[in-house]
Amino acid sequence: MTGSVGIDVGGTFTDLYFSGFEGRPHQILKVPSTPQNPSIGLLNALKTAGLNPADLDALLHGTTIATNALIERRGARCALITTRGFRDVLELGRRDRPQIYGLAGTHEPLVPREWRFEVDERLDFQGKVLRPLDLKGLAQIARTFQALDIESVVISFMHAYANTGHEDQAKEFLAGFNPAWELVTATSVVREYYEFERTSTGVVQGYLQPLVARYARNLAQQLTNWGFTREVAIMQSNGGVAPLRQLGQRAAYIVRSGPAAGVTAAARLAQAAGFSHIITADMGGTSFDVAVVINGVPKVAELTQLDFRIPLRLPMIDVHTIGAGGGSIAFMDRGGMLQVGPRSAGAVPGPVSYRRGGTEPTVTDANVVLGRISAESHLNGSPDGLDLAGAQAAVSRLGNALGLNLETTAQAILAVVNQRMAGRIRLMSIERGLDPRDFAMVAFGGAGPLHGGALIREVGISTMLVPPYPGVLCALGCAFADLRYDVSRTVEKRLDQLDDSELAGIMQSQRLQAQQQVEESQVPVDSVSITHAADMAYQGQIHSLRVPIEPGWDCQQLMRAFAQTYQTQFGNELAGIPTVLVNVRTVAVGVRSSLASSQDVMPAADADVLPRSRRPVCFDAWMDTPVYDRADLQPGATIKGPAIIEQSDTTTVVEPDMSLIVDVQGNLLVRLV
Repeated sequence: MTGSVGIDVGGTFTDLYFSGFEGRPHQILKVPSTPQNPSIGLLNALKTAGLNPADLDALLHGTTIATNALIERRGARCALITTRGFRDVLELGRRDRPQIYGLAGTHEPLVPREWRFEVDERLDFQGKVLRPLDLKGLAQIARTFQALDIESVVISFMHAYANTGHEDQAKEFLAGFNPAWELVTATSVVREYYEFERTSTGVVQGYLQPLVARYARNLAQQLTNWGFTREVAIMQSNGGVAPLRQLGQRAAYIVRSGPAAGVTAAARLAQAAGFSHIITADMGGTSFDVAVVINGVPKVAELTQLDFRIPLRLPMIDVHTIGAGGGSIAFMDRGGMLQVGPRSAGAVPGPVSYRRGGTEPTVTDANVVLGRISAESHLNGSPDGLDLAGAQAAVSRLGNALGLNLETTAQAILAVVNQRMAGRIRLMSIERGLDPRDFAMVAFGGAGPLHGGALIREVGISTMLVPPYPGVLCALGCAFADLRYDVSRTVEKRLDQLDDSELAGIMQSQRLQAQQQVEESQVPVDSVSITHAADMAYQGQIHSLRVPIEPGWDCQQLMRAFAQTYQTQFGNELAGIPTVLVNVRTVAVGVRSSLASSQDVMPAADADVLPRSRRPVCFDAWMDTPVYDRADLQPGATIKGPAIIEQSDTTTVVEPDMSLIVDVQGNLLVRLV
């Protein structure tokens, strides 16, 4: 074994983290992304790093291909077949609206109405056949699909979670009619009730499957041509990885692939540093991602709204994203107000200072103007550094429209983007009953440490932790991720009407299914951990509680565990009301041998460290500011603000009223004085 590499393809940069074994050092780098074909940027990163196929024991990859396809609406020509009467379930949805203060809004379903069809069939809620599947009607629909040049077909029937027979029968029939179609049954993606959410999740899978499958085949071929023949693993939104060859069938699982990797890595590094409660702040070139970690475990959402009335009912690390990154464009709106984002300069043309043809001022340009990012930096890959004059000219043009001078305009750009990010952190903490003062903030991404100091002051967070490789933390998270598979099934039965043997059979079936998925992945793992949980509620309740359970438990043990969980959560029990088993869930985690910590405890050094240089930096005013090289900061080193800490993948800003100390693992801990 020589090492493993994690690569995260973002909207602006493709990040690489190489973890060397046998004495080889870690290696990091960032190269521009190639949005027209993300695999090109991935290969460019490998080649720029000077890695050879023989250097790699494993390659793990986070990608934005699924996210971008949904945002830009460039997925497959996807059709939907439903039980008669349910053609419009995607548009009916729930009683929600896109704007809380208004009744107007638009909804663009992933499958237009003219590509949605109904067929005669019906099951009851227990899975009993009320009306058999009409194969003649299905054949007529199939002929229409051929005329429409459909690429993928999603089949979602009423109550199929209780009995998959009709969905499976329809899939088999359509496969015989046209083997070229990508066929998806909703129950193969999520076997749970809630008809709208189950159908929407199946549609997301069908909409993405052809595109993602083509990407997987293209990437596999390019890596083979490069000489890499081992298994490639892809980061999933649940924080685990799955093999590249399964990517098509798990397209819906990678919608937030890269951000999930960053949260996973941040949680592990913070836990090792003694912080079990953290808020992650990932500011890249295009977006700002926020997540909450409590007791070292990232919060997982079972239902995520990808867009208005496009829910995804799959386990995903709960990451909230806004368009606020280093490449976010600053502009004056129709009301004469300064706005920043969500539109981004992206990788091409990028910020004005990158010398790639950008003309509109961005957050990065404002940081360059204020001296927070050195004009001599090679972030753009150019030996000539950044274009300070170009950034000043772009910011000045915006300032002239606003009636502000150069420095004030740049400061205003940072103030606006910081307020947007602080608002998202408050949404994830204060508005959920959490006190930010109980948390540390892990700042990462290429721009996270630049803005993190301002964010902890604004929100009231005690400490900002900047890990050793913040600019490529998502790539690091990919490199050290476990294998993971989630299996779920709706039961919807009262415990006093459920046989112990039926419960044992469901758990055993899910356990075998999860174990089989791990084995079929062919990704090397040290061990496999399988855990079970049950969603339960008192009869008549809409919402359920998640209760960890053990294999071999009977219904009485489930009932006692639920009562205890309910007592802990709400302070009472509803004695005499029957308990309902809603869903049974199983999670299989394959622990990878490469999970040795990426951070080694280092010996303490002298507290005093000399700056590498000094330069003027604008805070509230221009200040002569020391500039340090991150590599010179050893454990125990302390610095009082203002200060600038530079490294190849990011810049950390220590505000004038803050101090910094380096912990024993090389993390920068920044606090208000």
